[in-house]
Amino acid sequence: MNQTDKEVISIFEETQALLKGHFILRSGLRSEHFFQCAQVCQHLDKVNRLAELLIEKIPWSQVDLIIAPAMGGLVIGQEMARQLGSRFIFLEKVNDKLALRRNFMIHPKDRVLLVEDVVTKGGRVREAINIINKHPCDFLGAVSLVDRSVEPINFGITFMSLLKMNFPTYSVDQLPEHLQSIPATKPGS
Repeated sequence: MNQTDKEVISIFEETQALLKGHFILRSGLRSEHFFQCAQVCQHLDKVNRLAELLIEKIPWSQVDLIIAPAMGGLVIGQEMARQLGSRFIFLEKVNDKLALRRNFMIHPKDRVLLVEDVVTKGGRVREAINIINKHPCDFLGAVSLVDRSVEPINFGITFMSLLKMNFPTYSVDQLPEHLQSIPATKPGS
């Protein structure tokens, strides 16, 4: 584990954003670890630092527009946009599907970066990619604070994360014995 990984994990632990227990993930899978990024987002000094670290990792020096799916990517996306001097918009849920609303525009010359908080299976990122791909722009790629996927995800675009941690996930019918006795919770991201 490198120094940046240690710092990021420390930030998540300090802010109680890295939880241990029995959790129901958005994907429906179960895990004994949960990244509740809303906890770290209460501490803007920590969000500032996480954005700095993520920006150091990206290969793009010019980003015109950052797009984040609601709710998870809002705070980190907005902070990255502030630090990069970029415009920021978000996608929001309408009938549990992401949508571009509020007269937000993706312009043809925009160099666009998609920002998410945590990726497990990549469903929301795929939805966001489909929306962005409907607009003629320079779509640079996608980033997340945490990539907790077990298997590599191919979004068809460049994807990178600040922290790669693939805690095991389980289907309900394949829970390990030690999790079966702990009530499952769905804390939200």
